[in-house]
Amino acid sequence: MKKIAFLAGTSGLVGMQLLHQLIQHEEYDMIISFGRRKLALKHGKLAQVEVDFKNIRTLNLESKLREEDMGGTYFPLIEALKEKSVSIHAFCSLGTTIKSAGSKEKFYEIDHDYVVNFAIWAQQQGAEKFLYVSALGADPQSNVFYNQVKGEIEEDLKVVPFEYLGLFEPSLLLGNRNEFRLGEEVAKIVSKPLVWLKLAKKYRPIYDYQVAKAMIHHANVDKKVKVEVIPSKDMQDF
Repeated sequence: MKKIAFLAGTSGLVGMQLLHQLIQHEEYDMIISFGRRKLALKHGKLAQVEVDFKNIRTLNLESKLREEDMGGTYFPLIEALKEKSVSIHAFCSLGTTIKSAGSKEKFYEIDHDYVVNFAIWAQQQGAEKFLYVSALGADPQSNVFYNQVKGEIEEDLKVVPFEYLGLFEPSLLLGNRNEFRLGEEVAKIVSKPLVWLKLAKKYRPIYDYQVAKAMIHHANVDKKVKVEVIPSKDMQDF
């Protein structure tokens, strides 16, 4: 076993694309999905771990995997993690909306604290690379609360000592969400001509699969920088 992917935020728009592409990718022997609940999906390369992201920094992954492993399927995975003989790439697309969270405080906890907690824990497990779905306009000094939080997350992730940190800043995401977001649907209608006409590359909407493909690509090429911001216009090429 050579390479393992940690994945948080699997049930989201980009997260589901990441999962499908990681399963198909020949570089990854196993994918461990972390979430509040398990997905209705089974695959030989997929292990699912139920976690509370608020307390994930206390998670004993080996014990958790042993609990889930009824027939010894995860034995090679557990041994590889235990012996630290495998490369680990952590992908994170955790996020919500203020409406879904119920308040700005809860939104901050989910979008900021859960992401940073996962990053710190993943690094302690041996993850060398961390790839995070941020947002266009992320800026800790922004007057827009959403962009301000995304900017703070980026700054806090830079402190975690990964060999490589990739910060992906997509514009409006296109794809099939499980939940209806009126503001996003209106924005899609207004901005979709930019996609058709291939205009305003920096701001035009981007498909979920393009973001996922860009993340996996950047995880698997040699990097001379420790921190890299990948703008939406660069992800449009995937």
